[in-house]
Amino acid sequence: MNETGDPRYDAYERLRIDRPAPRVLRVTISTPGRLNAVDTTGHRELADIWRDVDADPEVRAVVVRGEGEAFSAGGDLSMIEEMMDDHAVRARVLREARAIVMNVLDCSKPVVSAIQGPAVGAGLAVALLADISVAGRSAKIIDGHTRLGVAAGDHAAIVWPLLCGLAKAKYYLLLCDSLSGEEAERIGLVSLCVDDGEVHAKALEIAGRLAAGAADAISFTKHALNNWLRLAGPSFDASLALEFFGFAGPDVREGVAAVREKRRPEFG
Repeated sequence: MNETGDPRYDAYERLRIDRPAPRVLRVTISTPGRLNAVDTTGHRELADIWRDVDADPEVRAVVVRGEGEAFSAGGDLSMIEEMMDDHAVRARVLREARAIVMNVLDCSKPVVSAIQGPAVGAGLAVALLADISVAGRSAKIIDGHTRLGVAAGDHAAIVWPLLCGLAKAKYYLLLCDSLSGEEAERIGLVSLCVDDGEVHAKALEIAGRLAAGAADAISFTKHALNNWLRLAGPSFDASLALEFFGFAGPDVREGVAAVREKRRPEFG
């Protein structure tokens, strides 16, 4: 859904792309009626978009948000079930999951996330890997992996310990407790917390300031700081491997069934 007039964005179906301010690109995760859950198409697009953004000479900063009052409800259950049953699908989605993380890190343009409502799974990965994250007070941030029956992969091992410390990371990643925007700011998981109605305006204001700044200085600072995350590359790759190993196991089947039946999972 390309509203920019730039043909490089024409192929995107689950991401709405527009230019809300000079030199600012806005990427909106958009699956109406499903709280912006990430399906097979959306997962691939969340990996690809950052390369197109990086190559766009008109962009100096990016805002990423969800359509309506949710950021993203996480991975679509149909995609997860396909992964459970097909090794080739698991291998493809694993590569995409790695690309989502590394392409956000390697994008030379600063990324600002506007986190409102639920933020889970692949959407949460983008939200927390953004260079500056703005959360609404009642945002609901939850990793969700162990509740589903797989190891916390995606972005968890690479960024949570650095943002909020190992003790807090273990607490929230092992137990899958949710965090409000206020608590996420308190422990350092997000950059800022604002009133729910101010999230998008604040993110856009910050992106505008970044776009008006010295592009090379900001880009090179981002690159240098992200070397802290690149140092965690082996832990990240291990977490992804362990997560996707779990998609072939029995626990995830119970986890998915529990979500579909709206009950607590009963793992063996």
